[in-house]
Amino acid sequence: MTASTETQTPKSGTPPRNALDRFFAITERGSTVPREIRGGLVTFVTMVYIVVLNPLIIGTAGDAHHRMLGIGPVAAVTALVAAVMTLLMAFVGRYPFALATGLGLNAVVAFQVAPQMSWPAAMGMVVIEGLVITALVLTGFRTAVFYAIPQQLKSAIAVGIGLFIALIGFADGGIVRVGNGTPVQLGWDGNMRGWPSLVFVFGLLLIAVLMIRKVKGAILIGIAASTVLAAIIQATAHVGAASAKNPNGWQLNVPSFDGKHFGAPDMGLFGHFSLGGGFSAVGIVSGIVIVFTLVLSDFFDVMGTTVGLTAEAGLLDEKGNVPNIGPVLLVDGLAAVAGGVSSASSATTYVESASGIGDGARTGLASLTTGLLFVVTIFLSPLAQFVPSEAATPALVIVGVLMMGQIKNIDFGNFEIAVPAFLTIVLMPFTYSITNGIGAGFISYVILQIAVGKVRKVHPLLWAVSILFAIYFAIEPLKTLFGIH
Repeated sequence: MTASTETQTPKSGTPPRNALDRFFAITERGSTVPREIRGGLVTFVTMVYIVVLNPLIIGTAGDAHHRMLGIGPVAAVTALVAAVMTLLMAFVGRYPFALATGLGLNAVVAFQVAPQMSWPAAMGMVVIEGLVITALVLTGFRTAVFYAIPQQLKSAIAVGIGLFIALIGFADGGIVRVGNGTPVQLGWDGNMRGWPSLVFVFGLLLIAVLMIRKVKGAILIGIAASTVLAAIIQATAHVGAASAKNPNGWQLNVPSFDGKHFGAPDMGLFGHFSLGGGFSAVGIVSGIVIVFTLVLSDFFDVMGTTVGLTAEAGLLDEKGNVPNIGPVLLVDGLAAVAGGVSSASSATTYVESASGIGDGARTGLASLTTGLLFVVTIFLSPLAQFVPSEAATPALVIVGVLMMGQIKNIDFGNFEIAVPAFLTIVLMPFTYSITNGIGAGFISYVILQIAVGKVRKVHPLLWAVSILFAIYFAIEPLKTLFGIH
């Protein structure tokens, strides 16, 4: 039984208990206030790593002038953007989705965009990308594209995201790593070694057992128990952080307060962006290519994430669409703008929200909880650095199991849909990109429909989007062909 079937029996005939219930539609979606708060806490715990990880990516990369933003300032604005935009999602979108700086997008900004210009100019490109995304939402284009996707491809997107989430869990937990002679492998040398691996396995099995026994708050209990175990192990075995000399250490956070200090946040990066600086640095054509790449990646990353999360929550309508999706997409577009304005890089809806959904979250009250916890994190960041990834990421693997249930909606006996669905599903985890999976699925779907003489079955917007994806995949070869750097 998945979380969506276990927790959600819509109680449309039951009147709201109070104004809070009415505003967030808690009873209507078959949830409760305690469940929403608990789900919001679970989401926070599984995604708060971004406050540590984003500064290591954005804060330590040099721009064209070899200037760096710094770890401390980036950590502060990362928490700020996550707090503000998640709270906005709570009150405007009213879905249990949390937002923060997007992994993948931040790497593109740090290692591909910033080295060509100054950091303010790079963040200006992010702001422009966010403005374009917001304009597409306000014109209705983004929503229309969402409705043009065939139902079975939406199910494939949900399954692919489930596998993607599970891979994130295994990778961040140190269980799956870059291989020696193979693309990936088990642990550091083909084996699971070290105390952190034990914590991960303990957490994974504990959550699974609790969910089988239908214990309320199974995911949160599993994370909490694993964190306690990790703290005990660190205090007694002094495992330390993972490094080249200590490959079996804690992957991200060491469960200890040693060396961590509380202090006032440094918000000096806020507002340091230049809208025209990027085009001045690289030229109009290269600037447009950069913005196009960021827009397309953000556009479909969020679309895929939204489909997957809403499907897992059991909130899709009979046509497989997200009810009232407009405000959700609007908040996400504004989050990209906010990320650029604050120099945290483009913010987006987080797939880790699935962990809270897996624990029962169904409404914006969960996002309100997550957002308030990020507010606290702005001032108490060492608290966010206490829970090790090995204790939190087993929840992502469990969520991957739950989201695999959507595969029953795909007809793999029909090759017209089987091939696009398969490419969508496997390329998300294999290429570590939701956008790549969706693009391959769309393009192959259109080509196969042409091949079997069903051109009229393809929605006009799906034609347009598939062409854009073809351009997206061809950008680097085209730049090489025309000598664009």
